[in-house]
Amino acid sequence: MNTSAATETATAKKVRVTDRALVVELRDGRVVSVPLEWYPRLAGGSPAERSRWELIGPGIGVHWPDLDEDISVEGLLQGLPSGESPESLKRWRASRKRPANNRMQPTARRNVRRRG
Repeated sequence: MNTSAATETATAKKVRVTDRALVVELRDGRVVSVPLEWYPRLAGGSPAERSRWELIGPGIGVHWPDLDEDISVEGLLQGLPSGESPESLKRWRASRKRPANNRMQPTARRNVRRRG
């Protein structure tokens, strides 16, 4: 019996975030579900922000661009919650409460026709 069979890296193919859980479907058919509270940025995000995710590379992880959150499949399989420090999470939460930079917003002048 050969016990040294090569192992394949688990990769994600589909992601769903509910009000209570992060659910990741893997390419090998497994489904991993963990409490949403393990990932405070996801828990603090809106349903729209949670629904905008991207696979990292071939699916070794998941990235939420609106929340600046990355979660690896390996970490999910090991049952590891977020390793973000309380200080980092506090800064992130504070940055979400700041008003938008006015220079980044379109101005009303651009929409006004000039008379000539």
